[in-house]
Amino acid sequence: MAITPISGIAATPAIAPTPAAATSAAETGFSDALQKLIGAVDSTNGQANQAIGNMLDGTGDVHEAMIAMQKADTMLQLTVQIRNKLVQAYQDIMRMPT
Repeated sequence: MAITPISGIAATPAIAPTPAAATSAAETGFSDALQKLIGAVDSTNGQANQAIGNMLDGTGDVHEAMIAMQKADTMLQLTVQIRNKLVQAYQDIMRMPT
């Protein structure tokens, strides 16, 4: 049995961040990162709602709806855990003696 190689797929070289990308990533603040996270959670929740609506209309699949709901749940749990860590860090800082 001969094994033929897969053609048409080029090997991707390792992508190193450029200095411009590194400075733009450093310039984005913590609040921007939180805004993006909250936007992603909202977007994922909207996709889950749309998938459920499509399932109820008969145009979607039950599996797609369940996967979308699980993604939304996972994103929400991640966000809640990040919030809990931030609150805990704030409380630890406030307990420090001055």
